[in-house]
This record gives sequence, C-alpha cells and structure tokens, in this order.
Amino acid sequence: MKEGDIVRGEITALKPYGAFVKLEDGAYGLIHISEFSDRYVRDIEDYVSVGEQLDLEVLSIQDDTKVSLSFKTLHKRKKRLRIKLKTGFAPLRKRLGEWIAGYETHDGE
Repeated sequence: MKEGDIVRGEITALKPYGAFVKLEDGAYGLIHISEFSDRYVRDIEDYVSVGEQLDLEVLSIQDDTKVSLSFKTLHKRKKRLRIKLKTGFAPLRKRLGEWIAGYETHDGE
C-alpha cells in the first residue's frame, strides 16, 4: 500500500474528529473529519456509519502503521448548478400574451 492507492475498508468507530477504518490487509487507518467533504461537516454520521464498507484513497502512511485516508476524493457530491437570471422579467413580458392565449384554449376544453 502506498500514497494514492484506493483501498477497501470497514468503518469500525466514529469519533467527533474522524472515523476509524479497518483495511482489507488488516491495517487500520483514520479518515479525519476534514476528509469527508470540502464543506463544513457537522456530523460524520451524515456520511458513514459503523460497519459500512467503502473505497477510500490513501493520503499518507506514517511509521508503517498510521494510515491517513480520504473519503471526499472518491465520494464527492455533485454540486448543484446555480443559474442567475440577468434578464429580469423581460421573458415573462414577451411571452405573457402567448401563455394567456394557451391557457384560455385549454380552459375551454
């Protein structure tokens, strides 16, 4: 195992600062709370639970025993596309008559 590897592990314990993981090869690692999301993480249980098995990325290995892992690099949530309307009510004003005519047509059916 080396930095950058993708490893499979099971969540064994949750703490306010991170989650402990038992890796398939028997080693243990930690996912620090900052490695769950690029955003503020209020509760790690919003992301994982004890007993859950998942793939993680190895960030670093210290003293051949301390494995630092990342959840967010492999499990990023898709960002919502936010569209800013710069045209104001112009489209509404242009199409209002058409919409009203369509409504009246459907209303009489």
